[in-house]
Amino acid sequence: MTNAKPKNSFLENKTVIVAVFDYLCKLCVKTDFMEANNNTVKLYYNTEREKLRMPEYGRNILEMVEQLRDIEDRDKRTEQAKAVVKVMELLNPQVHQQENYEQKLWDHLYLIAGLDLDIDSPYPAPVVENLNSRPQVIPLKSKPVKATHYGRNIESIIDLIATEPEGEVKTAMIRSLAIYMRQQYLIWNKDSVADKTIFNDIEKLSDYRIKVPEGISLTKIADSASFSRPGMSINVGGVQQPQNRGWNNKRRKNNRKK
Repeated sequence: MTNAKPKNSFLENKTVIVAVFDYLCKLCVKTDFMEANNNTVKLYYNTEREKLRMPEYGRNILEMVEQLRDIEDRDKRTEQAKAVVKVMELLNPQVHQQENYEQKLWDHLYLIAGLDLDIDSPYPAPVVENLNSRPQVIPLKSKPVKATHYGRNIESIIDLIATEPEGEVKTAMIRSLAIYMRQQYLIWNKDSVADKTIFNDIEKLSDYRIKVPEGISLTKIADSASFSRPGMSINVGGVQQPQNRGWNNKRRKNNRKK
């Protein structure tokens, strides 16, 4: 009874190694970077070369793909194409994080070849119409914001409150909305604001569909409260934190020296 020989990973990747070795041998015969003629050397710059359709794979992959077209036998051309796809996978390992990454690699092979590659691919070739098609337009609200310092969400809330029936629930909703609008007002306007101003804004933004009941009063703002613009402080409505830490640290050091 003979023991089975373990598979050799070198033999499994024979196709890839042969393809890479064959390509390197051709580079030794004719290099892409310079050409000697009559004791002169001519350099080839990327600006004089064909533009890379997918720069992330480099120009060597483009040269491999161009050599695929020179192979007359279709089976051998397909076999070499599989080797090129394997090299592309090694050069772009982050492609494994995508779904159907094998199909994406074959699609990239066709794109590098300019969709002009006659091989037996395990996946259908990309269609030109799908590549040049424009993305679907996302419909956006073209209605302008009436008061930018309040924002569009405030207008949506006002439209919702306007549909509510009259009663204590609607009055409570109007009062909560007025408190929030006052906070938004003070973020962009540091002066104090009267409750009547907020109530007038609610009626105006609702196109006078909402009538603020008489007798509503808002809570008094604490003297220590501070309202900052978005991104300026994480404690909106609370105690304002120092915003220039470097200057404060420098001032502490100077105080210690004194």
